Amino acid sequence: MKMHLKSLALAGATASAALFASAANAVEIEYWQYFFDARVTAMEQLIENFEAANPDITVTMTHFPYADYRTKVAAAIPAGEGPDVVQLFYGWLNDYVEAELIQPLPADVFPPAEIDEAFFPMVQAMKEGDNYWALPTAVRSLALFYNERLFEEAGIEGPPETLDELMETAAALTKTDTAGNITQVGITAGMTAQDHHWWREGLVRQFGGEPYTDDYRTVNYNTEAGQAALDFYTNMFLGDPAVTAIGFMDEPQAAFKAGRAGMHIDGSFRIGSLADQRGLKWGVTELPANGDGVRSNYSSYWVNAITTKAEGEKYDAAVKFMEYITSDEAMQIWLDVVGELPAKPSVGMTEANANDETFGPFIRGLEYANTTKFANESGQRQLMVEMVERIQLEGMDPAESLAIAAEAEQKLLDEYYAE
Repeated sequence: MKMHLKSLALAGATASAALFASAANAVEIEYWQYFFDARVTAMEQLIENFEAANPDITVTMTHFPYADYRTKVAAAIPAGEGPDVVQLFYGWLNDYVEAELIQPLPADVFPPAEIDEAFFPMVQAMKEGDNYWALPTAVRSLALFYNERLFEEAGIEGPPETLDELMETAAALTKTDTAGNITQVGITAGMTAQDHHWWREGLVRQFGGEPYTDDYRTVNYNTEAGQAALDFYTNMFLGDPAVTAIGFMDEPQAAFKAGRAGMHIDGSFRIGSLADQRGLKWGVTELPANGDGVRSNYSSYWVNAITTKAEGEKYDAAVKFMEYITSDEAMQIWLDVVGELPAKPSVGMTEANANDETFGPFIRGLEYANTTKFANESGQRQLMVEMVERIQLEGMDPAESLAIAAEAEQKLLDEYYAE
């Protein structure tokens, strides 16, 4: 009996020692992203799965409103605080590298040749020399959302297939009051949302142009094709009849969510929030083709990177976490929860995903999508906003406003690359 009690005591001591050793070896890392309901929910699930497989690592997630996000990251990391793994928009990569906020991924764990083979080609913009600096869990493309109830009311059988049909459909869906004010737009509009991407990589190319040359260092849209693309876009709110209004209900996505817009061009990330919108019956289809059947799309993505704050055991844990959140399993979870597309064809181009009623149009859009390499994404977007405002508010000729925008953007690019 004494021997038995002694054995139990020894076993208990051993277990306690192991527990204390495990606690002593535990590592905690921080993950930061901007706040978006579906993204937070998806990351909570990924963290739970990762911690179950790596009980010695704890991941703490912090999120901020989008407007404050970049400022918070830029202040925290140089002070030795904040995230060990951080999420950033692909267009910010150069800024993050230059500011020494992130460090390259280890080539032994993330071999560039294998990543080139496994991921969609647009991800290669994250590579410099022999290393990748960041990798996405998901990528995005654009598609056309449409309000099925409003289509039924207007007697429209299905979504438009071409740009001409887009305008015809939008006209049929537009409503005005007795004073001629638009009360329901046929299609949303606004360069502050996704339209600046649609215009650059969609319309300019569909009208026979190329928005940039020299690896996106030279502006190339101040051309006949760029003019035709801008005329098509501005005709939506300046034409007779107008089928939209810039600033209608403040934000394009808000108008669509409220059932006050017949159609809305947006990214795949919008799926999650629309799915939770009560009373909204919607469908989604590929962006309309031009008269020759040519389609064009824009693809973007948010990436994850290891910050310069991560060192030692935190760095090792961060590498492990990066491995998981860029795995096939993580990408499928992100697709199911957020609606953003898998960054690998092995996940995205499965028969089930590519032909999915909701995700399929976005995934198929990746086959003809282009990714703008931004020097300053927010600055370049603002120039497109101002280009349209000069036409809308000042009555400037579209050709003149286009030339001003092209000159200003070229100056921005020249200054950036000169540095």
